[in-house]
Amino acid sequence: MTRKILIADDEQQILDTVRAYLESAGFQTVTARNGREALFAFRHEQPDMIILDVMMPEMDGWEAARLIRKESDLPILFLTARVDDVDKITGLEIGADEYVTKPFSPRVLVAQVRAILRRVYGELSSEPTIWRVGDLELNDETRLVTVGGERVELTPSEFDLLAILIARPGRVFTRMELLERLQGDAFVGYERTIDVHVKNLRAKIEQNPREPRHVETVYGIGYRMRPDDD
Repeated sequence: MTRKILIADDEQQILDTVRAYLESAGFQTVTARNGREALFAFRHEQPDMIILDVMMPEMDGWEAARLIRKESDLPILFLTARVDDVDKITGLEIGADEYVTKPFSPRVLVAQVRAILRRVYGELSSEPTIWRVGDLELNDETRLVTVGGERVELTPSEFDLLAILIARPGRVFTRMELLERLQGDAFVGYERTIDVHVKNLRAKIEQNPREPRHVETVYGIGYRMRPDDD
């Protein structure tokens, strides 16, 4: 069963990064930019879990969580730039299941989401996510990649790059987007790093790296995973 996660944060970069990592891990996502939007999405989208930033405009995370707690006991994970013990205690008293301080590792955040869902929903949250495009298969839980049934050894960066692309076949990602999702930040001049990762990835998963069937170059923009029906 695919779980739906509501992510509420007024920083677009964090919102995009968390969404990308969760979707690559096989979750559905819904996003909000402030507490009022988060409350609306909670009531209409029926998420299985909420990732809630504390400091947001219009309605902060504290107030949104208090109102949500009057209607539901679904798991809530707070994101905050604050490190005060008082703030952590406040969050826990409201009913937070976890409290994550910025900056954070998106990979660790995904692991925390999995752990919370496993604790709350049991075996339903432990089903592995398996992505398949043609003869290419990626198991997000075991981090196993096979091509034509044969196992392929990838570096962590190569695996994460492939996971981002295969989770959304046909979607074109710019180099800067891919760099940001791999590293959590991106700087102009470093986006060519992605070209190196793609070159190394193709050498391992493509029958002919010079004529790739899976990871395609979209000239002047970036890369995409070629869908089965292309």
